[in-house]
Amino acid sequence: MSLPFNFTFVPWFRSVAPYIHKFRHQTFVLGVCGEAIAAGKLPNLAQDLALIQSMGVKIVLVHGFRPQVNEQLKAKNHTPKYFKGIRITDEVALDCAQEAAGQLRYEIEAAFSQGLPNTPMAGATVRVISGNFLTARPVGIVEGVDFLHSGVVRKIDTAGITRSLEMGALVLMSPFGFSPTGEAFNLTMEEVATSVATALQADKLIFVTEVPGIATDVTRPVSADNPIGTELPVDSAEKLLRELPEASHPCDAAFYLQHCVKACRGGVERSHIIPYAVDGSILLEVYVHDGIGTMVVDEKLESLREATVDDVGGILQLIEPFERDGTLVKRSRTEIERDVGLYSVIEHDGVIFACAALYAYPEARTAEMAALTVSPDVQSQGDGERVLKRIEQRAKLAGLDSIFVLSTRTMHWFIKRGFVQVDPEWLPEARKRKYNWDRKSQVLVKKVG
Repeated sequence: MSLPFNFTFVPWFRSVAPYIHKFRHQTFVLGVCGEAIAAGKLPNLAQDLALIQSMGVKIVLVHGFRPQVNEQLKAKNHTPKYFKGIRITDEVALDCAQEAAGQLRYEIEAAFSQGLPNTPMAGATVRVISGNFLTARPVGIVEGVDFLHSGVVRKIDTAGITRSLEMGALVLMSPFGFSPTGEAFNLTMEEVATSVATALQADKLIFVTEVPGIATDVTRPVSADNPIGTELPVDSAEKLLRELPEASHPCDAAFYLQHCVKACRGGVERSHIIPYAVDGSILLEVYVHDGIGTMVVDEKLESLREATVDDVGGILQLIEPFERDGTLVKRSRTEIERDVGLYSVIEHDGVIFACAALYAYPEARTAEMAALTVSPDVQSQGDGERVLKRIEQRAKLAGLDSIFVLSTRTMHWFIKRGFVQVDPEWLPEARKRKYNWDRKSQVLVKKVG
């Protein structure tokens, strides 16, 4: 391996580690549109899902088959019929759906059975289990339109799916269901995936789709000036749905968004819309901070709070690079564990992105703000200022008059935010005894009373 590769790979792999730890033992439901498989993306999707499963994630895969059924209908000179984005499934379409579902199950199982040397599947053992995990009922007649053999989910066998996942298998589901009387119904991938994710209370519902996500301005195409909105609170998503026209085609902005909102309201904290056209889109969405598509969240994932003992590892990982380059004084794990209650942190999706500690000197009515750190991934986004305000608030509540910092490199940042440089002799006696005169840190003070 080349030296540049080593220097880029190691920091990258370390940055991914928090997500690997966080998602282990979690459940993801993947809804993959039939267009992705028709476009030849199945081998890479299988490799990525096998990799994610190997890191301890439980996976339910729901495949679509819209283009495959249409291809079968075309071969039989039969025209596809839709109403409100749902297929009207007559006898011919039902036969085509059954054929397509069987063929796709075969192809998907084959993709997960590969183990060629020098490929991501080498050494992978992915057991795929599929079965009658859902019962269905007919859509019926809507606005005078008889949907015939089209159905909706009636019940999900959560116990059966959970047992299969606990056995280490990947559960594969087709958008196909049966009634208690044995009647077959054609369902939509989107509804099945949403129903399964809700029934399992999955940690994530991910739609791998024809669209790149939800544009910042949905009235214009995605571009450099109109990028994908990477995070959309569910309240904002609902408001957007009320403004959008009713979806009738997968490329309509509301088509997948309505299912994401439904899942979030049903207890799934995060629902994602990502493009199949981008190779590795699932990995990029799950293991990179900003992701690649749109994530609809049940609540704002970023929280500013006081640290707990569970945050010690995240704090150490955050500050370690700054200790190495001399920006921060080195702190041991024991020291951070002892003082963890003094830290405030910004956490996003389970990862610590900013922190600072407040060490009080009540006899001098002041406190030191130490270890103020912001991850390079989110710098210039205001997180440092948010942590500073939290520290100021904590100092005020403690009845202190000021806070101070010791800095060798970031003095101007503090001065811009109201700090004033003073002589080290100003420090409280207890802090002055620990002052490193060789380091020559500048002392900056800000009144908070």
